[in-house]
Amino acid sequence: MDADTMLAGIRRWVEIESHTPDHEGMAAIMALVEGSYAGAGARTERIAGRDGFGDHIVARSPWGSGKGVLVLSHLDTVHPRGTLLHQPFRVEGDVAYGPGIYDMKGGAYLAFQALGDLIREDRKTPLPIVHLFTSDEEVGSPTSRDLIESLAREARYVLVTEPGRDGGKVVTSRKGTGRYVMRLTGRPSHSGTSHEDGRSAVLELAHQILALEGMTDYAAGVTVNVGIVAGGTGVNVVPAAAMAEIDFRVPTDEAARVMVDRIEALTPRVPDVRIELVGGMNRPPYERNAGTVALYARAERLAGELGFALGEVPMTGGGSDGNFTASFVPTLDGLGVLGKGAHTDHEQLYVSSLVPRMRLMRRLFETLD
Repeated sequence: MDADTMLAGIRRWVEIESHTPDHEGMAAIMALVEGSYAGAGARTERIAGRDGFGDHIVARSPWGSGKGVLVLSHLDTVHPRGTLLHQPFRVEGDVAYGPGIYDMKGGAYLAFQALGDLIREDRKTPLPIVHLFTSDEEVGSPTSRDLIESLAREARYVLVTEPGRDGGKVVTSRKGTGRYVMRLTGRPSHSGTSHEDGRSAVLELAHQILALEGMTDYAAGVTVNVGIVAGGTGVNVVPAAAMAEIDFRVPTDEAARVMVDRIEALTPRVPDVRIELVGGMNRPPYERNAGTVALYARAERLAGELGFALGEVPMTGGGSDGNFTASFVPTLDGLGVLGKGAHTDHEQLYVSSLVPRMRLMRRLFETLD
């Protein structure tokens, strides 16, 4: 398989826009993938979507039984329908641009190509291979987490097709992610004639933002971000309601427990204002362990045999579906394409990475036992 042919296949996937809430787009990309895998000879299963999210697709090699290799890919993107109008697929030298091409349709396609070729060639691998495509990763995998964990418990290894990092490195650990919505309720009053009778939810929110952001500890690998705030009904009304959405990242399970306790222990500073918190940990930390180290060592050796260096990113702040599996099955992440610009209007992959990264995925399929 040459890079141009692979790029043509990736283009088909990229040009089906599949923003997470876009039901039509998600249905179209899932139908294409399901049909392509079935056409190659894989056994496919469609898991019906729920709670407003799209379907998930499970593709299985036609051989083998028992614990095997689980490949995790997502086909939803952060790019709304219409992004292709100002961010079309295009190739300039070694760079191919398009919404979702790097995160992560390119990587998902590489794994599809590797397994599809093996099936067409009737080259049975030592272990059965299951490839899961999900529709909700970009919003925290609310409807696919149970499926991911269930399939992972039937696997001996998990490979994640998120993009490669820093010139060709894979990921062996990720921070865990927590999310909270904070709602504050005060008491309204006229800001001119009876200011003293009011209890400002916005003022209380300001205190809470300072407390939350003050929990960031770069040395410990902990970050807190108050990313969305709202409150008030009018400039001349003491605001009776406010809210904030909070994101925090932690490197270990112990750090997660500490942060949850600290956030949930927050109390009001303004008298008579109430605070309600909803949320908690969204993705557990993906901690580097012996199983993952051994899996990385194998991938590093295979990459060397294929003529390129691999390398690892020992910790990254972004989460993935690998966070759900790493604690109980060896998980190697960042096996997708190389490039940059995830979630931006210049998202891109490097064409020269397609064949080497696909060959590495294939060799993992052929040698994991």
